Amino acid sequence: MRIIRKYRLILFGFGFSYLGNWVNLVALNLLVWHLTESPTAMASIFIVGPIARILTSFFAGSIIDRSNKQKLMIYSDIIRGILILLLPFTSSIWLIYGVLFLSNIASSFFGPSSTYYISKYVPDKDKQSFNAILGIFSSGSFLIGPALAGFIIALSDVSVAIWFNALTFFVCALAIFKLPVVDGRQDMHRQRLTWQMLKEDYGIVYAYIKKERAFAKVFLYFQGALMIAFALDSQEATFIKQNLQASDSLYGVMVSIAGIGAIIGGAMAARYAKRFSTRQYIIYGLLLTTICYTLFYLSPNVAMAIISFIALGICMSFCNAGYSTFYQLSVPSAIMGRFGSVSTMGVNMLQIVFTLALGMLADWLSLQLVCIVFGILAIFISLVLYVFMHSKSAYEGLKEEIV
Repeated sequence: MRIIRKYRLILFGFGFSYLGNWVNLVALNLLVWHLTESPTAMASIFIVGPIARILTSFFAGSIIDRSNKQKLMIYSDIIRGILILLLPFTSSIWLIYGVLFLSNIASSFFGPSSTYYISKYVPDKDKQSFNAILGIFSSGSFLIGPALAGFIIALSDVSVAIWFNALTFFVCALAIFKLPVVDGRQDMHRQRLTWQMLKEDYGIVYAYIKKERAFAKVFLYFQGALMIAFALDSQEATFIKQNLQASDSLYGVMVSIAGIGAIIGGAMAARYAKRFSTRQYIIYGLLLTTICYTLFYLSPNVAMAIISFIALGICMSFCNAGYSTFYQLSVPSAIMGRFGSVSTMGVNMLQIVFTLALGMLADWLSLQLVCIVFGILAIFISLVLYVFMHSKSAYEGLKEEIV
């Protein structure tokens, strides 16, 4: 495919890094379990990341927008690689949490920087196809990574699997180093970070949101529906085990099937990127995604759940490709770092609130009932977005490339 050939270096770098992340997730879970044999310690792994990203978001955007993004991505990958290399040498769970905390801080700088680079490096006409293919690499890593981790651990041990993840960060840094420069200001003016500067930066982001009301509404509706969907993810395993009475092996198969659906969806999204608009990818992709989530929790048996999983993977590929393109086309590159950090902070808080609320309600009431109600709420928000993006204000307020 032309897009893959044209952007093979960045796709390889990011894709290899995604693969390493999934290998590391399996290895890290085993490392922590062997060290503590504590479910609480295992759960805490998934709390350290959001906490680090929320705290870093207060100032990361101000640094990103005043730095060379390509160099920032390289430094972030090198730092993460070094930190991951240290993990097998730690004998304390608190040291592991500390390493993960620092690694997630570096990730907070990599994410917005990579979005900026893609928005500059990939022309508008290729963005939707590129984002869909990048989604394929992400989904493929989700499928291959755990299996590769099991293979590496079977041949050696957990430490080697973790070091493999460190290697992927170094390889990604090298790939980014070899990419062309997209920002002519190689040595950008450095300014000391102050409270006054942060205050001004937040004012700039607020002024942009206030001015671009159509963009703000799409962002709010989309993220609201998606965060409810992500909260539903937290009860996926419980529903499969408790309500569908599936075995551990069958649960693993079902998760892999969802990944296959995502790969198929990514290929379809890339294939039809020129035929359908970004608006269509967003509204239909999000609506169908929320419907699939709800159908999954309505499933009376495993067969229905598997069908819902496949459809979910396909629909979410269109949804993600459309939204990534929308974001890259809409947010000015000059404030992309600051807006990305502020939005990340808000989205992570929203996700924590929805996840905790769903979990507590599921303990008090029926798990299936609560998940269905949350799914219907997500569908309703998706329909609100559908109506808005067909409105006159959306056509007037959004870029022509989107509508």
